[in-house]
Amino acid sequence: MKARTKGDQSEEQNLLSQEKFDELKLELERLVTVARREIAEGLEYARSLGDLSENAEYQAARELQAATEERIRRLEHIIKSAVIISEKKKGVAGFGSTVTIRKKGDKGEHAYTIVGSEEADMRQHKISHLSPLGEAMMNKKKGETFTFSTPSGRQEYTVIEIS
Repeated sequence: MKARTKGDQSEEQNLLSQEKFDELKLELERLVTVARREIAEGLEYARSLGDLSENAEYQAARELQAATEERIRRLEHIIKSAVIISEKKKGVAGFGSTVTIRKKGDKGEHAYTIVGSEEADMRQHKISHLSPLGEAMMNKKKGETFTFSTPSGRQEYTVIEIS
């Protein structure tokens, strides 16, 4: 798959790095080949215990099966609609860029990597390109100031570095 720019996106596409795409494919493969078999074995064992209407193990196994099948469907959709983004514009904040910013009036700096929605993880400072902050940072250059709305009001930041 080739890289696309923001203007080419549709609602159906899931922007992913190659690394995340590969990770999701591995998860799907594990769910289809290993998890389904383990769940089927658990269901068979639970059935052997007798009365299914009052069998907690059977009910738990059925719930696990439903959750696993839903995750498989979700992964298949994500992978099918994935657009791998690998190109970064030098000096311009975009998908895959790590952007260091400083809030107006603060001395501290914060660095965030702009990623697709499926990869977003604030603990790792990875924010979605669709989040208010991620969207506001898109296409900014070093030294540019930008604002965006938060529940506590409009925030103003300056781009310190882009890598």
